Amino acid sequence: MAIKPQYFFLMNEKYAQIYTRIGRNLKKRRIELGLTQDQLAKKTSKIDRSKISDIENGKEDFMFSTLLELATALEVDVEELTKNSTSNTFT
Repeated sequence: MAIKPQYFFLMNEKYAQIYTRIGRNLKKRRIELGLTQDQLAKKTSKIDRSKISDIENGKEDFMFSTLLELATALEVDVEELTKNSTSNTFT
C-alpha cells in the first residue's frame, strides 16, 4: 500500500529524501538507456508504468524487492540507484 505523499513527507523527512534520490537516479538511468516508463515496466515482472512514475517522483513507498527488480531491468547495481550524487553516470 502506497503512502500518500503529503503524509509520507511529514512522517520522516530523512526517508523522504532517500526515496526522492532513488527516484531521481532511477529516472536518470532509464533515460540514459533510452527507455520510456512503459518499456521499463515491460522489462519487469510486476511493476506497472504508474508505479514507476510514482517512484521516480518520490511519491511511492516501495519494497526492497521492487528496487532490486528495477535495478536488474536497468542493468545497474542497487547501490548506484541509492547514491547521493547529481552527477551520477551509470555507463
